Amino acid sequence: MEQIEINAPLETQAEQPALPTVVILGRPNVGKSTLFNKLTGTRRAIVGDESGITRDRIYGRAEWRGREFLLVDTGGIIPDDKDLIPANILAQARTAIEESSLIMLVVDARAGITPLDEELAELARSINKPVFVAANKVDSAKLEADAHEFEVWGFDEVFPVSAEHGNGVAEMLDRALDILPTTQVREERKPEIRIAIVGRPNVGKSSLVNRLVGEQRVIVSPIPGTTRDAVDTELSFEDNQYRLIDTAGIRRKGKTELVAEKISVVMARKNLEQADVAVLLIDAIEGPTALDATIGGYAHEAGASLIIAVNKWDAIEKDTHSTSQYERRVREMMKFADYAPVVFISAKSGLRVTKVLQLARRAYEERSKRISTSELNRFFEQHLEQPRATTSSRYPLRVLYMTQASTRPPTFVLFTSSRSPKAKLHFSYERYLVNRLREEFGFVATPIRIKQRRKQGEASQGR
Repeated sequence: MEQIEINAPLETQAEQPALPTVVILGRPNVGKSTLFNKLTGTRRAIVGDESGITRDRIYGRAEWRGREFLLVDTGGIIPDDKDLIPANILAQARTAIEESSLIMLVVDARAGITPLDEELAELARSINKPVFVAANKVDSAKLEADAHEFEVWGFDEVFPVSAEHGNGVAEMLDRALDILPTTQVREERKPEIRIAIVGRPNVGKSSLVNRLVGEQRVIVSPIPGTTRDAVDTELSFEDNQYRLIDTAGIRRKGKTELVAEKISVVMARKNLEQADVAVLLIDAIEGPTALDATIGGYAHEAGASLIIAVNKWDAIEKDTHSTSQYERRVREMMKFADYAPVVFISAKSGLRVTKVLQLARRAYEERSKRISTSELNRFFEQHLEQPRATTSSRYPLRVLYMTQASTRPPTFVLFTSSRSPKAKLHFSYERYLVNRLREEFGFVATPIRIKQRRKQGEASQGR
């Protein structure tokens, strides 16, 4: 069986020409994620009133005046808190700041210096890296004087800023460019394959990411809901570039109580819409559930290619029929995703985890496939030209020809003629068409979209 060593990481982004790194540090609820989103021009990090929303390191690329740098948002740190998640947040932050070129210590100018700010200032000082103090929430000129209080720490610069409105951010970035090392122009990289790792809480999503990158990149704990932000990790494997997106565990609606968790689920679904491939992780011990099928349905609706990975397979007592019997259970639960390959893995031991990346690469190639007009014409003559039960007898309809409208996912348009605008393709005909397309052209692991367009140009959406 295929395994990788526990301490043998795949080639990660750190091994490629490195961008200078700026780390955002601070106690909970001072506006770190707001500043991260402002500097990266994204809404990657979740922002809310609940403290401790960001827990893992969130990476993003920022560009200012033609120069690019890596930005890292750390979780809100409480240095003396010994609980599992706060302790892990501190460990994640330490790893980030040790790799940094510049630390941005974010404080709340309105609140002034707090004992926790003092502890974090001491932590930043101990790393012996340049430190800027971003005195946040300075939303008016009257509040700028409040920022001067933080000059007592003696760090490189103190900037009164408003992360929400952008005030003072340009001045801080200008000064940052004076400190950050200038990197050579990076060679054009291959297109990334974006993989969203989805599933219920505690099925091993973060463990899988950590196994693939060979480090504790994402916090892992037995506490459901540990991951809240979607955590991106860049990875190179077999000469292909991947972006692993560890999403928050998706619960049933009635089980999602905190606002941060509700936002996490929304963002997990949004990440599915932006992903090329979704890896649906299922707990082998608990078996496939209705919620697993629901999450798989989200990926299918989003148009992402789908791989079903059954995790914790090393913890199952097996015989020669275990794999086929288990796969049959998965197929019965998710009949809509009969195109999705099933792979049995263990994030803990490394069993077949690289198979996930290999399948993702193939799925990306398949979803990007475009069929030539000549091939589609031949396919049409063989399978579609003869009249079939394309509609109910009440509204007879004829398929004239077909074309491929787009890729990612593969989308085909059938041009039809009928005397009635109500005439639509029968679902059984669409299913027949999809099955024939797969037999002829593959499209492994990816959904196929079928659209109908009447001869006069009136369009209606298929499945």
